Amino acid sequence: MKRRGSTASKKPGAKRTKTRVSEKPHYLLRLYVTGQTPRSIKSVENLQRLCDKHLAGRFSLEVIDIYQQPALAAEGQIIAAPTLVKAMPLPLRRLVGDFSDAERVVLGLDLKKG
Repeated sequence: MKRRGSTASKKPGAKRTKTRVSEKPHYLLRLYVTGQTPRSIKSVENLQRLCDKHLAGRFSLEVIDIYQQPALAAEGQIIAAPTLVKAMPLPLRRLVGDFSDAERVVLGLDLKKG
């Protein structure tokens, strides 16, 4: 007679492995600014604060001055500054502004609370 229900093996010495909960993704962010203007500085500060709060230990932030590195701005197709590009994880996202509206940034970067 066959038993129905559990399909788990109960062989002596069988090891159970825990299913690894997927790790939260690492974010690669590029912030394009125009020199050391007050707006650029405010953008960096606001974004750093948001990332520290929502992505602690899970982000890399590259700040690119488009005056000093115009080729990178052209390569990234940047037409306004400050512009934030979320390169990873996909999908790629772009946000423009000073990032003072935390809710807008969290939604724009598709960050999940928790």
